Amino acid sequence: MIGIYLITLVFAGIGMFVQWRLKSKFQKYSEIGLANGLSGQEIADKMLRDNGIYDVRIISVEGQLTDHYNPADKTVNLSPDVYYGRSASAAAVAAHECGHAVQHAKAYSMLQFRSAMVPVLSIASNFMPMALMIGVMLLYFTGNKLVLTIGVAMFALATLFSFITLPVEFDASRRALAWMSQRNVVTQREHEMAKDALWWAAMTYVAAALGMLAQLLYYVSLLSGRRSND
Repeated sequence: MIGIYLITLVFAGIGMFVQWRLKSKFQKYSEIGLANGLSGQEIADKMLRDNGIYDVRIISVEGQLTDHYNPADKTVNLSPDVYYGRSASAAAVAAHECGHAVQHAKAYSMLQFRSAMVPVLSIASNFMPMALMIGVMLLYFTGNKLVLTIGVAMFALATLFSFITLPVEFDASRRALAWMSQRNVVTQREHEMAKDALWWAAMTYVAAALGMLAQLLYYVSLLSGRRSND
């Protein structure tokens, strides 16, 4: 069990560093006002309209960096700092979340695949921690591999979900940056700041996905190692 704790600790450290860099970047860029003076809400509204999307609502939600697009009710949810903000970071986040709305409207395949996985994953995630914990104990004390195999299968599904999320997030940022550039919503300097902020936001998903993969390989090695000893 020491191995899984070490893996978790290493990637938790990486995740904390990436989160720190993300927050510092957004804090830095939030202090730089946009030349056009638009708020995040106004930028989101403009991007949706430019893409012919009129059935998506833009709402403000509590919290910091809680921004997300909800395909179930077609809402772009922006934190107060982004919704009311008139900075490069607010523009970047608002346009990114609208990038997801554009993906939804254009039936982007990876987003559809990811959304289809959500119901199954939500059920599996309720049982996965217990299955892994009990499975490891049974493997060590009785040699029974069934429960751990089930837990690993559910963890593999969660890992797959985290990797499918990556192209969805990168594509949303690509759409956001392309739109801001084409429509001259930001200056060249502001565009570079938005690009930098979105890159660090994407790195949080990359770190999480790699951390899950490392844990998955550890659990798989437990099963394989036990088999070789049987």
